[in-house]
Amino acid sequence: MDVDPRQYEQVTINEDDIHSVVLSYLVHNCFKETVESLTTCTGMKQPASCCEDMEKRKRIFHFAAEGNALKAIDLTEELAPDLLKENTDLHFNLLTLHFVELVCSKSCTEALEFAQSKLAPFGKEYVKKLEDFMALLAYEEPEKSPMFHLVSPDYRQSVADSLNRAILANANQPSHSTLERLIKQIVVVRQLLSQEHGKDTFLPFSLRDFLKS
Repeated sequence: MDVDPRQYEQVTINEDDIHSVVLSYLVHNCFKETVESLTTCTGMKQPASCCEDMEKRKRIFHFAAEGNALKAIDLTEELAPDLLKENTDLHFNLLTLHFVELVCSKSCTEALEFAQSKLAPFGKEYVKKLEDFMALLAYEEPEKSPMFHLVSPDYRQSVADSLNRAILANANQPSHSTLERLIKQIVVVRQLLSQEHGKDTFLPFSLRDFLKS
């Protein structure tokens, strides 16, 4: 069985806590105008530098998500000079976004030169990943190749999300929003309850089904 929705009515949630959860999500995702509206309506306080930092992160995120990785890297190095030096996985992934853009624009010679000069120096640890990206050069239509996921918007989004989290962590801010952490905790708790008490007591938890209920 599932939890009786009527039990939720017995739980009191502080409105300020709800506002804090929403604000955390908005700040994490750089919704600057909505953050300003929420803080004005609720009287919540935000550091003066918060909006400026959001604007910088927003620009970096959008450049990465759009595939303009070199611009994203330049802005990241201005905002957090040592970040990419300390996070080679992230740096490599950002550079692969530029490689993919070159491949998709049919600039294969330039892509090959870029891989040799910028990606190959990352060393043996990255050889397998580099081979996957280099394989894209063999296809007239990379988006139809076995490595199609590397040229997809989802890959760019994933790298952009990782960059955003890294910038937040570098600034000693939570790398995940409070909302995301709460949802993960709910999923884990429900899964553990299902395993501990059996399927007859708690059905396997589906977040998507829960959100529809």
